[in-house]
Parts: sequence; structure tokens; C-alpha cells
Amino acid sequence: MESQGVPPGPYRATKLWNEVTTSFRAGMPLRKHRQHFKKYGNCFTAGEAVDWLYDLLRNNSNFGPEVTRQQTIQLLRKFLKNHVIEDIKGRWGSENVDDNNQLFRFPATSPLKTLPRRYPELRKNNIENFSKDKDSIFKLRNLSRRTPKRHGLHLSQENGEKIKHEIINEDQENAIDNRELSQEDVEEVWRYVILIYLQTILGVPSLEEVINPKQVIPQYIMYNMANTSKRGVVILQNKSDDLPHWVLSAMKCLANWPRSNDMNNPTYVGFERDVFRTIADYFLDLPEPLLTFEYYELFVNILGLLQPHLERVAIDALQLCCLLLPPPNRRKLQLLMRMISRMSQNVDMPKLHDAMGTRSLMIHTFSRCVLCCAEEVDLDELLAGRLVSFLMDHHQEILQVPSYLQTAVEKHLDYLKKGHIENPGDGLFAPLPTYSYCKQISAQEFDEQKVSTSQAAIAELLENIIKNRSLPLKEKRKKLKQKEYPLIYQKRFPTTESEAALFGDKPTIKQPMLILRKPKFRSLR
Repeated sequence: MESQGVPPGPYRATKLWNEVTTSFRAGMPLRKHRQHFKKYGNCFTAGEAVDWLYDLLRNNSNFGPEVTRQQTIQLLRKFLKNHVIEDIKGRWGSENVDDNNQLFRFPATSPLKTLPRRYPELRKNNIENFSKDKDSIFKLRNLSRRTPKRHGLHLSQENGEKIKHEIINEDQENAIDNRELSQEDVEEVWRYVILIYLQTILGVPSLEEVINPKQVIPQYIMYNMANTSKRGVVILQNKSDDLPHWVLSAMKCLANWPRSNDMNNPTYVGFERDVFRTIADYFLDLPEPLLTFEYYELFVNILGLLQPHLERVAIDALQLCCLLLPPPNRRKLQLLMRMISRMSQNVDMPKLHDAMGTRSLMIHTFSRCVLCCAEEVDLDELLAGRLVSFLMDHHQEILQVPSYLQTAVEKHLDYLKKGHIENPGDGLFAPLPTYSYCKQISAQEFDEQKVSTSQAAIAELLENIIKNRSLPLKEKRKKLKQKEYPLIYQKRFPTTESEAALFGDKPTIKQPMLILRKPKFRSLR
């Protein structure tokens, strides 16, 4: 089940819940079962439900192949708790489900959850603070050099032309004179540019439904861009916000295992498990997830880009979103991703769990401390696991500083200085340099283009062999006789005559040699 019907927007986790429950009810096979000498129709066993749901989740791009069977059982328990299913006696509300032959059925009532309204007071504040015009700063547009906003500012066409000529004359006379920008101007440009880039990458008409612009704190972005080590990790000025020394030491120990485990460190059987448990306890006890509660909707919406043909889009979007984090959170996320990525790839790492591999253990342990909602959401664990898995594989790209963002901000500030543009709060905006991106296509279009591109390259190779005059005729025949791509070959040579015409005249048939009659030898007798 590919999640094609869940567009970006608020409460995406709830929409995914409705999608999964609808697919489960529509596709789960029902049949007769016997239990305690009694027959029950239109039902299924818990084991059958786990098998079907496990396959459904693993083939869904929102959850991916990292989903475990135990997580599937947990989701089935939530189905029973929320009355998506009930036992054959009509009981529900508990989480008493195991991977066994217990019988369940679907209730007659609809299991879909209703979507609450999207912060009406938040939407009202956005409209009042940012724009009363329908073209808000969230709408991509080609801003003119000086565009008066309809913010209580009414200009006639005559006055507008007059101001335009005055501006041009002023710019020509005072081209060298640059205006001074306040710190508020610089911060507003950072907020504006990163939101424009994020909206463009995601390919959505507006970001209003997934993020409140007030949540974007320019000081965090500027700090995360400027204060980094050689490896790109954020350096904190206030050391009290950093990880405790004993946690850093424990993380270095496991990240560099076994090289970091010298003779000075105490070792015993199960030492590495105790160190790992210490790290896990610290992160699980944090007051909020590393991606923060307020950015939950933003990251959940990016989870829908996590498909093979949209991998680059997801990396670029996550790269910008992680810049919005408070510097202490970003630093902890960077160090955590480096540690669990190294541990999952380390073949010398001792087994840390009796039933799970190292990679599955990392995802299962740290998913909820990276992403979760302030309110309990039934799909939190699965969605967080999918995101942590992607972060582990691409953390070096996602958590590095994008140089193009700094360049874009500098160009925009340069427009503000040289254009003598009023403050954005006064109703005038500076033009943003235009940037072009690749157009997003569907998975089917991607596959079709991949096939057509490959076939075109092979056809071009065939023509090169045909037209290569330096290639001997014998070698050319040898290469063409391989016919590894029969459809392309047949399209180029539809008939035997067209194939024979390539080699000029038909090869002459050798004349049969003169047959001499064998002489008869007479006997000497």
C-alpha cells in the first residue's frame, strides 16, 4: 500500500491512521473458524491479522521495511483499544492481543478518527501579523523591486509611477550609498529565505498548514550555521546545555568500539550493554524529543517524501528543518546519529540484545526520543522509527550546513542595502533571487523515464557500432550477433534485408569444387 492519498497538511498522523485502518478493514481476509466446538463466520485469528498487517506496513513508504513484527502486534493492540477490531464476543477497549489463534472480527461502526480544527486563533494571528493580502509570504511569487503591500497603503497609478521614477533617479545618483540594516531586518530575511526554500523543496502551495512562522527562530538558524566544528557539529557557548561528560564518554566508547576500550577502562561480561543502557536512559528521560513537540507536524509531513524517487527531496527538506532546532537539540541529534550509525555498521560490536540486531535495537530504543507528539498518537512509534532509520542512513548530508542558504541570504541582504528598501514591517519587500528546482514526478513516470533513457543509450551504442568505419567488418558482425537487447535490435533491423544491407553485398557462396570421379584400380591379377 503506497500512501498516495495522504497529502501534506496538519494532523497527518491521524490521516495515516485512517488510511491504515481503512486498508486493513478492506483487505484483511475473512473466513469461518472453529473454536471450542463452535463455528464463527467472517472472522480472523490474531496471527493471521499480524501476518497481513506486517506485510501492509512494510510495503508502505511511510513506515518502510524496518517495521518489526513486535511493532505490528503493538499496532494491533491499539486497534483493539480503539475499537477498530473486537473479539468474537464483542469485547474491546483493552490491549489483550498476542500472536496466537485468538479470534477477532470487525465491528459495524466506523473506526475513522475525526480531524480537529487547525488552531483557529493561530490562523487569525498569522493573517493579522504577516499579511491581509491573499498573497502572503508563504506564496511563492516573483516580487518586484519595490512592491507596496495593500496593508492600509493605497497608491494611485499616477503616484505609483512618480515614486518609481524618483526611486530610479535616487538609485542612479546614490548607487554607492548603502543603507544600514538592523538586526531585526537580518533575522527577518533569514526566516523569509528558509521558508521560501522549504516551501519550494516540498512543492506545496503554502506552509501555513504544517508550520507556524512564529516557530521559526532566526537566531537558532544563524547560530547553527555559524558555530560548528570541523566535522559540522554545533559548538555550544553555554556548556550547561551540552551533554554531561559521562554521557559523552559513554557515547565515544560505543561509537569507537573496541578501539576506545583501552586497558584503563574497567571491562567485564556485559560491560557494553550497561554502557548502552546508560546512554538510552539519559535520552529517554529528556523532557521533550530532540525534534521538539512544536515541529512534530513538519517532520511527519516530510515522512511522506521518503520514497526512492524522492530521496533527494527528503534529504534537502530535512536539512533545512534540522536548522530550525535549538542548538543544544541539534548538537545532541548530531552526536546521537553518529553514534548509532557507527554502532549499527560495526561488525565487532558485541550483541546488545538477545532477540534484536544492533540496527533494529537502535531504532526501537531511540525513535521516541527523536520524534513524538505532545499528545499520544497511535502511530508515533512507527512514524518515528521510519524517520530515525532514514536519519541513520543520511545523517552526514542532512546534518551538514547548506552553503547555498548562506549565499541566498547574503544576496537578499545585498538587495536590501543597494535598493534602499523600507523595512518589511513597513509594507515593502525586497526581491528574492529566483532559484530553479527539478520538477517532482511520480514513481510511474520515474520508472518510464528510466527505461526510455536506458533504451535510448543502448540504441545510440548500436548506431555507433554500425557507423564505426574503423571497426573491421568481422568484429562488427561479432558484436551485432550477440543481440543482448533483441527488441532494440529488431527495431533497428526489422527485416533480414535491412540487416544484410549493412554489410554491403551478400557474401558470395563458394562454388562447389570440381568433383572428380574416383579412378578404379584394376587388380594386378
